[in-house]
Amino acid sequence: MIDKEFITTYYGYFLEGSKITLMISLIGVIFGTILGVIVCLLKLSKIKILRFIASSYIEVIRGTPLLLQLYIVYYGLPMALPFELSRMTLGTIAVFLNSSAYIAEIFRAGINSIDKGQMEAAKSLGMSNGISMRYVILPQAFKNVLPALGNEFITLIKESAIVSVVGIHDIMYNSDTLRGITYKPFMPLVYAALIYFIMTFTLSNVVAKIEGSMKESD
Repeated sequence: MIDKEFITTYYGYFLEGSKITLMISLIGVIFGTILGVIVCLLKLSKIKILRFIASSYIEVIRGTPLLLQLYIVYYGLPMALPFELSRMTLGTIAVFLNSSAYIAEIFRAGINSIDKGQMEAAKSLGMSNGISMRYVILPQAFKNVLPALGNEFITLIKESAIVSVVGIHDIMYNSDTLRGITYKPFMPLVYAALIYFIMTFTLSNVVAKIEGSMKESD
């Protein structure tokens, strides 16, 4: 049953938390995509050391918990930099570093799905490997992986809840705050779950429509 008085009094906590969650997730998937593409290209490189670095990065990130990565970034990065970063920035960095490893593999699969004849045709026109990849292969691969990137965004919305452990005021942190000040341990969690569901369900439908329109265009 919806507690109207609770929502009327504390809706600002959920609204602010939702904004932070969406911001971290959106920035995470944008910068994760940029870094992921770079890591993907390094892994596909003909230079062995670059392939080793990219593969090691992917395996380390995918083989360790996001919580551990968050702690390493949150406590370790400020020690290595001569300037301070906000909690929000450090949490977002941890999220997009984690996401980039998965996005790298998404793009690698997308590039491998492109017919090899496309690259050969580009080379026959006098294009270099770099130019062919930039103007011929990557645009097609990006179209192929767009639904997967949408799903990664949805995943980040849920996984970004981990940043609450370092004091970032996302949905989960604000829900825990409300549990303390209202002495209602259960109700804030119900509303937080509802907000997460609305976000992910809406985005899932958007991704499904985009994927459907792409199939129709093909």
